[in-house]
Amino acid sequence: MLEKLLEIERRFEAVEADYSNPAIVSKPGEMQRLGKQRSELEPIVAAIREYHRVRTELSDAEEMLSDPEMKEMALAEIEPLRARSTELEDRLRLMMLPRDPLDEKPVIIEIRPAAGGDEAALFANELFRMYTRYAERRRWKVDIVEHEESGIGGLDRVIFNIQAEGAFSQLKHESGVHRVQRVPATESQGRIHTSTVTVAVLPEAEDVEVDIDAKDLEISTFRSSSAGGQHMQKNETAIRIVHRPTGLVSTCQDERSQQQNKLKAMAVLKSKILQMERDRADAERAGIRKGQIGSGDRSEKIRTYNFPESRVTDHRIKVTLHNLSGFLEGDVQPMIDALIQEEQARRLAEE
Repeated sequence: MLEKLLEIERRFEAVEADYSNPAIVSKPGEMQRLGKQRSELEPIVAAIREYHRVRTELSDAEEMLSDPEMKEMALAEIEPLRARSTELEDRLRLMMLPRDPLDEKPVIIEIRPAAGGDEAALFANELFRMYTRYAERRRWKVDIVEHEESGIGGLDRVIFNIQAEGAFSQLKHESGVHRVQRVPATESQGRIHTSTVTVAVLPEAEDVEVDIDAKDLEISTFRSSSAGGQHMQKNETAIRIVHRPTGLVSTCQDERSQQQNKLKAMAVLKSKILQMERDRADAERAGIRKGQIGSGDRSEKIRTYNFPESRVTDHRIKVTLHNLSGFLEGDVQPMIDALIQEEQARRLAEE
């Protein structure tokens, strides 16, 4: 670990030297590249330097134990310094974990009702609202790709994009089956019904990451039935793309032009292909591990929203929050933080 810390410090010092070198920073894009490296390394180097300072003070205090006049003072300093040293070691181990290269990407989220009919469609709309409210809290931009209403205030399907750096790192654990338990408004006997909604969170793919052969695509057009559809009925502006090798399908009908819909549909298709390749690679490397968070298994029940008890329970990490109304208003960060901490603990154990 000490060797790794020294290597990180040397890298940071090299970046700092380049940052003040006119011959380097005058090159196109160099300032941006160096600035990004600097901002990534600065927090861990600050922790490394504090760790070195604490270890030095601890060593000095332990040497003082041999001096009868200084022993009492040394004993008072040693335990807090040891505790701080352990705390910094744990923090540095976390900071040195290899980062998921997809964590900094924007995301594409798809929400669909599953079991439960109208109740599932209504809850799909509530989840959509929850994620958009969360995005608002983070000052993230939300761009709707496809939005199909069910006619009862629910959703048959919604696909939307969150254009924010780091969005995938925060939302990737939301993939899976979300279960709701409540008494529907139409239930005269007061019985609790259980419905489910599926959520898929995909990192937005870039053109350089996914190479699609145009010959593998089947592209068709149809008349839009979305909110803006009445303006487009005369022309088939909605787009449906089928990727023959994988069978993946992507549609978009929310924009007013065929070209705009095609661009959005292609973006979703590329993200789906990227996620499929990532899942396959993960399975080959590690197999299916018990307790794995965000495994991509869409049939896995990850969370329950219980209205009578006003609670939200995440079954993967056994965490329950008694703030259902606030949670559905976008106050989901405590659950996201708990999922991230669990993932970090698992990865540390594997390391």
